[in-house]
Amino acid sequence: MEFSYQMEVKDNIIIVSLQGELIEKFQAQALLEELEIRLQESNRIILTLQDLKYLNSSGLNVLINILTRFRTAGGEAVVCCLSKKVNELFLITKLNSVFTVLKDLDESDAYFKSTKEKPTNN
Repeated sequence: MEFSYQMEVKDNIIIVSLQGELIEKFQAQALLEELEIRLQESNRIILTLQDLKYLNSSGLNVLINILTRFRTAGGEAVVCCLSKKVNELFLITKLNSVFTVLKDLDESDAYFKSTKEKPTNN
């Protein structure tokens, strides 16, 4: 299954739904380039992983890259809607202690509404 994503901006929060299998960094090159542009507008992002069927260490590296970019810009990256497999991977790698992992989009939206928006560092 190929990797794909859908992106939207709602209430100044970038929401990206990842789908398929993320096993090579080049698969996410377009996503990373688009996020670099969007980061100029907002430094808050929600990654929904409900339809992400599989990711390996390269895929995890892409997620960490996104997290680092947004935190460096003074913002935050939240992941939500983890499938059972992806959730297990987050637990094994302890990425659940690095990322803010939330149950669903509603909880993620509430998280950002409860935190004060910081200006981008760009």
